[in-house]
Amino acid sequence: MFTGIVEELGEVVAVENLGDASRFRLRGPLVTEDAKHGDSIAVNGVCLTVVDTADGEFTADVMAETLHRSSLGALAAGSRVNLERPMALGGRLGGHLVQGHVDGTGTLVERIPGEHWEIVKIALPAALSRYVVEKGSITVDGVSLTVVDAADDFFTISLIPTTLALTTLGLKKAGDPVNLEVDVLAKYVERLLGRDSAFSAAGTDLGDLDEIKEMDR
Repeated sequence: MFTGIVEELGEVVAVENLGDASRFRLRGPLVTEDAKHGDSIAVNGVCLTVVDTADGEFTADVMAETLHRSSLGALAAGSRVNLERPMALGGRLGGHLVQGHVDGTGTLVERIPGEHWEIVKIALPAALSRYVVEKGSITVDGVSLTVVDAADDFFTISLIPTTLALTTLGLKKAGDPVNLEVDVLAKYVERLLGRDSAFSAAGTDLGDLDEIKEMDR
C-alpha cells in the first residue's frame, strides 16, 4: 500500500525485452537504501517487486498484463520515473490509500500555467470516469492528487511548484500517456451497492446478507 507521495525522481537505466515481459533496471538511491529482494516499489504508480539491488539501482520484472494496462511499456533508458516505497504502518498518510494497481492510462491534453501553479487537463477512458469526482482523489503516474474538475471524458488537476519540480508531472507534455489509479474505495462501494441492488430486485431481505454469504462459502 502506498500514499501517492513521491519520494524520489528516479531514472530508467536499462530495459531488457523478454518477449511477453520486460526487465527494468532503475536508479533510485533513496528508495533502494533499505530495499531487498521481494520488496515493493511503485514506479510511476505501478507496484513492482524488487528482484535485486546494487549501487543505488534495482531491477524489476514487468509482466505482459502490467505492460498492457500501464504506460511502462513506453519507458526507455533515460526516462525519468516517480518512485515511492510502501507506506509503513504507524506512519503518516500524506496522500490517500494507493494500491499501485493501475486501472488504465490517460493522456495529458493541455497545460495551463498560472502564477504559482499549473492546471493540467487529462483525458481518461470512459470506463473510469464514474470513479472521478470533483475534490476527490486520483493517482496520476503514482502522484496522489485532488481533482479540480471532473467531466465524462477528462478531469483537471492543479499542480503546485513542489509537485512540478520533484515528479515527472513537471516534464510531461501534451500527448504523453499517464498511469491512472482511481480511488479503490469508490470501486468497492459500487460493487457492494450493485450486489445489494440485485438482492433487492429479487425480493431478498438485505438483513439476511450475512446468512447468504455464509451459504456462498
